[in-house]
Amino acid sequence: MKRSHWTVIALFLIAAIDANASPNLSRPQLTDFSSEKRAQIETTISKFMAANSVPGLSAAVVERGEFVWSEGFGMADVKNSVRVTSKTLFRLASVSKPMTATGAMELWESGKLDLDAPVQKYCPAFPQKEWPITTRELLGHLGGIRHYRSNSDDDPEIGNTKHFDDPITAGLKFFANDPLVAQPGTHFHYSTQGYTLIGCAIEGASGEKYVAYMRKHVFAPAGMASTQADNPRAAIPDLTHFYHKEKFGKVVDAHPLDSSYKIPGGGWISSAEDMARFEVAMLNDKLVKPSTRGLMWTSQKPSDGSKDNYGLGWGIGETAGVPDIGHDGGQQGTSTNIAIAPSEGDGVVILVNMDGVDVSALARDLLKILLRDTKQDSNQGR
Repeated sequence: MKRSHWTVIALFLIAAIDANASPNLSRPQLTDFSSEKRAQIETTISKFMAANSVPGLSAAVVERGEFVWSEGFGMADVKNSVRVTSKTLFRLASVSKPMTATGAMELWESGKLDLDAPVQKYCPAFPQKEWPITTRELLGHLGGIRHYRSNSDDDPEIGNTKHFDDPITAGLKFFANDPLVAQPGTHFHYSTQGYTLIGCAIEGASGEKYVAYMRKHVFAPAGMASTQADNPRAAIPDLTHFYHKEKFGKVVDAHPLDSSYKIPGGGWISSAEDMARFEVAMLNDKLVKPSTRGLMWTSQKPSDGSKDNYGLGWGIGETAGVPDIGHDGGQQGTSTNIAIAPSEGDGVVILVNMDGVDVSALARDLLKILLRDTKQDSNQGR
């Protein structure tokens, strides 16, 4: 695939029409969201985009458990002057993991998936290892499954360009015969491949193909009509172009990728609007029970005593002293983050069409704006 070269200056000559990547006029009319907060968020995003040479970005906000705002900024396709909207589709990368985890926990709630049974009970195609591995361990990255062998886009695994119609069966072949990197349960070892194994467990427990199960049991109840598996062979409406910034600042086309071998851990595409609906569904118990959600949002405890800030499919931290949960993602042509402060019902979504961008920093800044306002409202109400 020939890589089209765009200097940072040329890139932002187009975006400058929007007054330094100002928001595109595509925002849907949602519930009340103060103009002051919106102005702060838009200013913060515009500064971030300029500082990081970001071609295009889509963002959304959830406030007190409601989807209140979404917006597109900059360009989805620089060469053809296509602007980003709140409906523009981006690769989610590892933000796919919380969604897969939610699907697995729904099966656990219904009694169809035993989180502590050996995973081969539901995925017999995965060979026996030196130690048993459970779905609970896989959800928390404690299963001992390796991650990528390298971080290079030229690696045949991380830079795969072959399309697979049966993503779970094909995905297992990438790592199934490899030795474990640690005894399951002992140590946190992040693994996108481990989520392919969870996808296999979902298929075995539900009797449905993984993609079909997710559409029916996660996306449909949450109102996520645009979320779908990435497929570079298909003509997908509203899909952004994908970019990469080289060492000396030149913005070019991202390396090609077909993520059909790792959909559960990094192969979905979605919009900021859809991901905000996912946050709302989680906060309002539309997908799992509050007790199940609490389990997902509780740090796991590796037996080696090491610190672990990961639950079941969700990272756990805090912003401005308030506990938060979320996930970030990055792969060819994308940088993503979702973050929620459960106690306040606030959340943010950030989707960027360029890899290598620290969008988690931006997500924290936006969440701080929401939390600061929430605290002010709380104090005024006393």
